[in-house]
Amino acid sequence: MPVAPGATSPADSLPQEQQAARVLIDLLNQEQALLIAADIDGLAMVTERKAPVVAQMSELATRRHRALAAAGHAASELGMQAWVAEKANGKPVHATAEATWIALLAMAKQAQEINRINGLLINTHMARNQSALNVLRVQAGGGNFYGPDGQSAARGMGRGLVVG
Repeated sequence: MPVAPGATSPADSLPQEQQAARVLIDLLNQEQALLIAADIDGLAMVTERKAPVVAQMSELATRRHRALAAAGHAASELGMQAWVAEKANGKPVHATAEATWIALLAMAKQAQEINRINGLLINTHMARNQSALNVLRVQAGGGNFYGPDGQSAARGMGRGLVVG
């Protein structure tokens, strides 16, 4: 199905999506190195830089999905697969759309795998921190040493005042 006049092609945003995916992969690799080094300050900076890239990728995908819907395809990755396959069967389209889409899918898988590993590293850090907290709790007499307000909840061992 042709794209309606004034509508964009589903392939129009692919180069921008690819560039954003490259940036995200770079940031995820930086995040991984910082997790391994336990550099909390560096992690905060990378996380701050990741958010706008992810937002940009989401907006570009939404734009592509709208163009797919206008072209009569499902507004999804499966719809893009169908659109690329249709265009690859001799219908007019940018010659690089299929290659760019395939590369973008590969980059998405790469980012997903790096993110999975980063999640494992985060879980390892959390487990280590929980173990350290448990040791401190045992040494502090088994109770919570901070209350919900963040203040020390340690109870004094002195006698209470009896009035009578």
